[in-house]
Amino acid sequence: MRAMLFDKAGQPLRLADLPLPTPGSGQVLIRVRACAVCRTDLHVVDGELTRPKLPLVPGHEIVGTVEQLGEGVDRFRIGDRVGVPWLGWTCGECSHCRSGRENLCDSAKFTGYTLDGGYAEFTVADQRYCFPIPESFSAAEAAPLMCAGLIGYRSLVKAGEGKRLGIYGFGAAAHIVAQVARYQKREIYAFTRPGDEEAKRFALGLGAVWAGGSNESPPVKLDAAIIFAPVGELVPQALSAVDKGGTVVCGGIHMSDIPSFPYSILWEERSICSVANLTRRDGEEFMALAPKVPVRTEVQTFRLEEANEALSRLRAGRIQGAAVLVTGLD
Repeated sequence: MRAMLFDKAGQPLRLADLPLPTPGSGQVLIRVRACAVCRTDLHVVDGELTRPKLPLVPGHEIVGTVEQLGEGVDRFRIGDRVGVPWLGWTCGECSHCRSGRENLCDSAKFTGYTLDGGYAEFTVADQRYCFPIPESFSAAEAAPLMCAGLIGYRSLVKAGEGKRLGIYGFGAAAHIVAQVARYQKREIYAFTRPGDEEAKRFALGLGAVWAGGSNESPPVKLDAAIIFAPVGELVPQALSAVDKGGTVVCGGIHMSDIPSFPYSILWEERSICSVANLTRRDGEEFMALAPKVPVRTEVQTFRLEEANEALSRLRAGRIQGAAVLVTGLD
């Protein structure tokens, strides 16, 4: 099979021919139809996440069809359409797993980081961490749901039920979360890179009631804010924007250092929390909700061998919605 391989931080991915993987016990072999390109992939290839397996096939927003079943697989049949997220394996035995918080598993493995992922024509995945894909989505449309959608949904739940929601960083996750929040009758206040008029128009087109630069203050106090941009300086800005009792949710796996800030902007029962990975319950809930909204993902497609170009455009902020690699396989 063809795959894009990551060998070392700072080097471009290389196209390689690899043996077809064989599914082990509890695993399925998946013919990859599409794999979205996530900001976490950038953190891996740029060396900000420092413990990948090497060499590595990146990619953790995978949609494809089941081609082969490993021993003991009982959740899927050959030909089923499935999606594979970032969280790829958990032990099922640690205190976090036993309490329904497998997203915090002490021994977790991650698709496209410690497990080979979807920048390839085939991949294998644990059946427990595969989700059925609704028929209303094409493979390219569904791929961003596997991380941008799922992590965005978990972030939205963490934000609580307040009406006025701020979103910092209006990329792949934000454009999905905004649709869900609008479905829930919330008001969206979008914060983009200062001067990025295209991103502002994009946010307003998705129903935001206000859009401005991340250095601006919204016209009203917010009930909650979600930060998708990996910029630590946004944390005190978001705290200043939320009302008493408001919550600031950090939705990324990596963020630059948070600068010191006065206690006064945290006081009055404001809170900060982070979101790590996802649970299977998140996946089940969101994949049932997405067709009801219905979520419409805006994607820019690239061929598998154009993965470096997709990553470069994402790094430069030149992707509206989500970038998706498609394999071209029938």
